[in-house]
Amino acid sequence: MTRLTDLPAWQALQAHHDAVKDVHLRELFAQDARRGERLSAEGAGLYLDYSKHRVTDETLTLLRQLAQETGVAQKRDAMFAGEQINVTEGRAVLHVALRAPRDAVINVDGKNVVPEVHEVLDRMAAFAEQVRGGVWLGDTGKRIRNIVNIGIGGSDLGPVMAYEALKHYSDRALTLRFVSNVDATDLLEKVRDLDPAETLFIISSKTFTTQETMTNAHSARTWLLNTLKDDTAVARHFVAVSTNAAEVQKFGIDTANMFGFWDWVGGRYSMDSAIGLSLMLAVGPQQFRELLSGFHDMDEHFRNAPPEQNLPMLMGLIGLWYNNFFDACSVAVLPYDQYLAYFSAYLQQLDMESNGKHVTLDGETVDYQTGPIIWGQPGTNGQHAFYQLIHQGTKLIPCDFIGFCQSLNPLPPHHDLLMANVFAQTEALAFGKTLEQVLAEGVTPELAPHRVFEGNRPTSTILADKLTPRTLGALIALYEHKVFVQGAVWNINSFDQWGVELGKVLAKKIAAELDSQDEPQLSHDSSTNTLIGRYRSRRTS
Repeated sequence: MTRLTDLPAWQALQAHHDAVKDVHLRELFAQDARRGERLSAEGAGLYLDYSKHRVTDETLTLLRQLAQETGVAQKRDAMFAGEQINVTEGRAVLHVALRAPRDAVINVDGKNVVPEVHEVLDRMAAFAEQVRGGVWLGDTGKRIRNIVNIGIGGSDLGPVMAYEALKHYSDRALTLRFVSNVDATDLLEKVRDLDPAETLFIISSKTFTTQETMTNAHSARTWLLNTLKDDTAVARHFVAVSTNAAEVQKFGIDTANMFGFWDWVGGRYSMDSAIGLSLMLAVGPQQFRELLSGFHDMDEHFRNAPPEQNLPMLMGLIGLWYNNFFDACSVAVLPYDQYLAYFSAYLQQLDMESNGKHVTLDGETVDYQTGPIIWGQPGTNGQHAFYQLIHQGTKLIPCDFIGFCQSLNPLPPHHDLLMANVFAQTEALAFGKTLEQVLAEGVTPELAPHRVFEGNRPTSTILADKLTPRTLGALIALYEHKVFVQGAVWNINSFDQWGVELGKVLAKKIAAELDSQDEPQLSHDSSTNTLIGRYRSRRTS
């Protein structure tokens, strides 16, 4: 098989990069008065301005050629068809089935999985209505007022991000908390002010054996029973998102209150499955289904829009242009909406766990960069923190700016000022300020170099009318499919995560050594042995 770097399109892009790498965005805009209108695309309620990228028409043509030569469209179609594209685990990759309409047909091993998806959604909705309506009561007869989701990774990051993003639509009579860290502080601080008689725990673990999740789950069970005393209370205060009925029942949860999902759903792609039960409880079944509709809108856009108007294709290929030809190692995601405070953290797992790979699907070591580092935080906070480095530092950091035309909390002049910062930042990053401009402002020659902005810093701007459940679904799916596009070009498996396994295995071994009453025989390296010894000798002092 031809190596990626030997493909004609890759070779052409390398030569093209050498020719255009020093072309400034000032020049590109001066050459094309309509560039800002022309280099834009729209789909699923999202508007993408990619005109402030260091690309020409030739760049975009060559990137699309690379996508064609690497079979991105064919790999996309294979995913939607339920083929086992997760080759290292022998699984289909069908998070798109989680938001498919009831009448859709998506087959896995010859079986349409869509009816099962909607059966779980219907059970979730019925349960959510019971809790939200005060029908589901705790063991003492009190109404449930607190919901604590216990999970980790995809069983935590998706639900907490989406809950914060959609808090405007949530039932404020319910208190939602999320526990993930095995550090006891996380659990104890989250339950400290809660009444056990009014608290419902959702334990989210497919296998019901995840070490961090089950450690927290058993401690939560103890916390509850310290007050409610009777083991039978567990069935009224715990439900499970899992597929391991035996372990769920052993814990004391009624398996009638177990909500399942499937092997063809990866953890970081699972928030629109039963993993989203906490979110459905917060915002209600109708708003949850609106979220799913937004996901599906973007799925259909990704499947059907031509490459030159396809948002995930454009973002994926342009990101690859910087990652592989400009050696830009990171991407800043900068949502200008406080509700999206956890969005960048969520994308860290989505992108970095998916495409942080060093071998191809064939097991060959790659000779090019794969997944970038994803980071960021909401504007305008970041402007007073790390934007200095983006504007005037020595690293090239492409940025995604996300904004909304309408505020969910209109309070003049806040939203206009917020959005003015979006547009000002992308303008400043693109065009900067020359030495001549600085001197013309009367700055002394000694100080002038410090006030020069080189510009030519690339940005995407994503605009939507308003942050609704449907918009959020489309936005998440946009990034899901962007990640897919890049993984498809790089010929890596974006849907396994073996990199998290080794640490887990070693942690289990070391945990037993820390728990041992006798001095254990340690067989680690000298550093780890010394650290374990020091910890054991000092942990009770």
